[in-house]
Amino acid sequence: MSDSKFIDTPEGRRIAYHKTEGAGPCVVFLGGLKSDMMGTKAVYLEDWARAEGRAFLRFDYSGHGESSGNFAEGCIGDWHEDTLAAVGALTEGPLVVVGSSMGGWQALLLARQRPERIAGLVGIAAAPDFTEDGYWANFTEAQKQTLAEVGQVELPSDYMEPYVITRRMIEDGRNRLVLRDPLTLPFPVRLLQGTADTAVSTATAVRLLEHAQSPDMHLTLVKDADHRFSDTHCLALIVQAIKEVSAQ
Repeated sequence: MSDSKFIDTPEGRRIAYHKTEGAGPCVVFLGGLKSDMMGTKAVYLEDWARAEGRAFLRFDYSGHGESSGNFAEGCIGDWHEDTLAAVGALTEGPLVVVGSSMGGWQALLLARQRPERIAGLVGIAAAPDFTEDGYWANFTEAQKQTLAEVGQVELPSDYMEPYVITRRMIEDGRNRLVLRDPLTLPFPVRLLQGTADTAVSTATAVRLLEHAQSPDMHLTLVKDADHRFSDTHCLALIVQAIKEVSAQ
């Protein structure tokens, strides 16, 4: 596998990326919280894009993978800035954005900021507004007090080591919410969600489906699929979704 390349963002962060040249619309993969661009879905989709002659971009947010920074110091807004920088510097023309988990939120933020660039969007266990509706809404009073006094709390994860959740992440997340105000997505959208996902509920997927305005928006529930959504069947569904939104 080729070595990563790097760009420097206007905010002074150093972002690692892999770019495959090819025909458009360029597929941009946005990973999840504490994931990196070496994950199963990102690499599989890059291999598929290369075989199809499609342009493809994957990158690490700051504090993730090979990019600069400390994860615990980051927030949704920082990673949104990283996404805007990567897309702005490394792609041209229409995009098909594929967002996994937190990357689904990032995809919606990108679509809100650069709607003219988006040809289609695929959300995989998309997790919009999770800092407020997932973390803050479920914190105990003791956790909220710890967050206020210490500035961070640790939360267990079913998929990796505990998450460190900072007061900055919670407060910044409130400035990035997408499910409170009208959300217009004027392009095809495909949402994929596993019913055995313990990190993002099917209720979240349905809420996004009902809230967003799109001329062509489908939600596919996959029985017994978990949050990773990366077995052979799930990967094939992601490719199918990319083809569907690209064709239109």
